[in-house]
Amino acid sequence: MAVEVLTTADGRAKTALSRRHAAAWFAARKGEATPIAVGTANPPPHPARPERPELLSPRDVPRRRPGSEAGRIALLHAVAHIELNAVDLHWDIIARFGHVPMPIGFYDDWVKCADEESKHFNMICDVLESIGSHYGALPAHAGMWRAAEDTAEDLMGRLAVVPMVLEARGLDVTPGMIDIFRKATLPAAVAALEVIYAEEVGHVAYGSKWFHFLCGRENADPKEVFHALVRRYFHGALKPPFNEEKRAEAGLPPDFYWPLAEETEQRNRGV
Repeated sequence: MAVEVLTTADGRAKTALSRRHAAAWFAARKGEATPIAVGTANPPPHPARPERPELLSPRDVPRRRPGSEAGRIALLHAVAHIELNAVDLHWDIIARFGHVPMPIGFYDDWVKCADEESKHFNMICDVLESIGSHYGALPAHAGMWRAAEDTAEDLMGRLAVVPMVLEARGLDVTPGMIDIFRKATLPAAVAALEVIYAEEVGHVAYGSKWFHFLCGRENADPKEVFHALVRRYFHGALKPPFNEEKRAEAGLPPDFYWPLAEETEQRNRGV
């Protein structure tokens, strides 16, 4: 299931397959279909991608101001690209770490995340198409799979960086994006982003839950392990302002991310 999604290139086809597999998984879990065994797989190092969008180095992706229509289209395009990568990241964690003994709820959570990210991608694509654009019309960030590559051998590293850093960042910035589209009177974009905002809290929470589970199994301090793994695998910077209320709701306390943000500030000041 997971590898089939990862090796499907077209975004609409990938997300349709993802949603079908998620429905089959949960039907089996409810006893309404033949049980699906959790096995091991050989996921590709990179997921299949459509010919468009052109993938560029982050420094080469054109920046547009969200106050213009072109800027708002670029912003939606970037969100669609993030959601498509998220679909693959959630199926990849299932396929890549099948050899690590985990409770069945681990797979329930990531299949649910993949299903929701697939829905998010389609909602944003629908908005883009309603305003005369489409996913693939603009260049996109080529570096989004780096976190998956860096943590391909480390499940705890994957949980620390992808849901607990990258997806948590989405909780910080999405309210501002909703305001942009509310001011632009684009209710379909507002509605889509409000769904994404609500459901991404759960994705961060799943990351935190399974990260703490693994730390408990190894009798390790979650905060210290999180700091070490983020320093090792995350190549960006943790910058405030943070959405502390939603981060707390997702099980991410301030003493996890503020010390790392302060380290970033000290490096920038040459301290």
